[in-house]
Amino acid sequence: MSKVLIVDDDEDIAELISLILKKEQIESKIINNSVMALDFIKDPNFDYDLILLDIMMPDLSGTELCSKIRDLVNIPIIFVSAKSEMVDKIVGYELGGDDYITKPFDNTELLLKVKSHLRLNKRNNKGNGKVINIGKISLNTESYEVKNNGEKVDLSTREFELLRYLMENAGIALSKEQIYEAVWGSEYGDIGTVAVNIKSLRDKLNDNDEYIITIWGYGYKFNKSVDLND
Repeated sequence: MSKVLIVDDDEDIAELISLILKKEQIESKIINNSVMALDFIKDPNFDYDLILLDIMMPDLSGTELCSKIRDLVNIPIIFVSAKSEMVDKIVGYELGGDDYITKPFDNTELLLKVKSHLRLNKRNNKGNGKVINIGKISLNTESYEVKNNGEKVDLSTREFELLRYLMENAGIALSKEQIYEAVWGSEYGDIGTVAVNIKSLRDKLNDNDEYIITIWGYGYKFNKSVDLND
């Protein structure tokens, strides 16, 4: 049974989410204090599969908590927040979040996103060990590691899947719709999230349009003939 940690200082919302998950046979634990949540995640026996994280919490905000726990665990993190501006979503993705749900949320959307990320995480952990090397970027599907010029790059689960899809199809022009369908599947969401994650991925790879090429009005293409001497 999958296990989800819910970190939200709003007890009513946390209980609602827990009930939604329970109906789908997904175990959950609620922690209403972000500092206590950090201590819980630091425990060597922490074995949860996904974290649902509120942003606006006292003492330690959700974005601060996300930044801290990304050094501790490599599981999907979904922000659940009343903050709906695009800049808030971009910050969430750049700090290591994998997805973003705005309050008040649709119960079905929440459940679809949670189940999608749980499947994605399970699939990634089973990887076949294939290593993809293009230019100075190396992606290992088993260890779930990405390196740029030998230096490890920390990516969220969704950013990793996005990069893998682009690299596996290097040299092919991919529409935003193709990318969204391949990486996000049939879950609820906005196709605009493709551009948000592309930007975050570029920033983390220090990519100045050398690897991920924008095809204006269509989508993106991963450059398969990068000059290693650059």
